[in-house]
Formats: sequence, structure tokens, C-alpha cells
Amino acid sequence: MPLLASNEGVWEGWYRYYDAKTGALTDEHRSRLFCRLTGEPGHEEYTQTNHYFWDDGRVDVREFPAWYENGRIWWDNDLIKGWAAAMQPDDRNRSTCLNWTRHDEPDIYLYEMIQVNEDRTKRARTWQWFRDGECYQRTLIDERLVTRDWASFTDTSAPKI
Repeated sequence: MPLLASNEGVWEGWYRYYDAKTGALTDEHRSRLFCRLTGEPGHEEYTQTNHYFWDDGRVDVREFPAWYENGRIWWDNDLIKGWAAAMQPDDRNRSTCLNWTRHDEPDIYLYEMIQVNEDRTKRARTWQWFRDGECYQRTLIDERLVTRDWASFTDTSAPKI
């Protein structure tokens, strides 16, 4: 999946959660994501580590190991089960779609759209959360690439964005 590989690196941004009925902002926090491919060429594994930072000092770190199979990236870990695939048709190869559910909330599912700019340095992500067939929440995520060299990145402080 060349599109996913082009997202390898450290990304920083904002997650903002909105009530789907009212449009009210219900949560926001800064983020730093480490997107990496490891392993032998042709047998790489994808792992994403998300660091979340709230203004009140809370921090959360989540690990998302995945594998590539049948044209998709697949997750099945303690938190989520789902997949990611490049959007077709996308003549510019800038869009990815994800679908996942949380193991602790199986009646909720989510679709995510990721769009990157031409030089793969900025991306916008949208999550649509569904429960009982209705969209009840949306998450908007705006990110910028900090470095492609995730292995050398050592800053553990909250992003200053």
C-alpha cells in the first residue's frame, strides 16, 4: 500500500470531537503519532503509536500494530478491530478509508477518511461514529508531518501547535 507507506513518520496535530446533532465541541486534544514500517522489505509490518495530550495534563498512549493482507491493512488488538485501504478510484492517490469497531463497544462502528496533500506533509482526517444506525459523533483531525525519521525523534513533551 504505497499511500500508507508515504505516511511513515511523526505527525502532530489536533483531535476535535463534535456532537453530530448539535455540532457542539465535546472534546479536543493535541496528538503526536508515530507511523512506522518495520521488518524485511516485502514483509514489513505497520505499527502506529498515538500520544494524546490534553490541556489539563492528561496523557494517553495507544499502540496499534497491524498487518497487510489482500490489499488492506488490518488491525485486531485489545482496543479495535478493523481495516484501512486506499480509496478507489482516487487518481491522485491521496485518500484512505478505514473502518473499525471497538472491542468494548461492539454496537459502535466508525468510518475514517484520510486525505493528504500532494507532498504528503499535511493531512486531514474525519471520523464518523455510528451507534444503532445513526451518526452520533464526528471527529476532525488536522495534522502536519514533523519528520519522516521516527526512529530518531525523542521529544516527549506535548506538541506546541
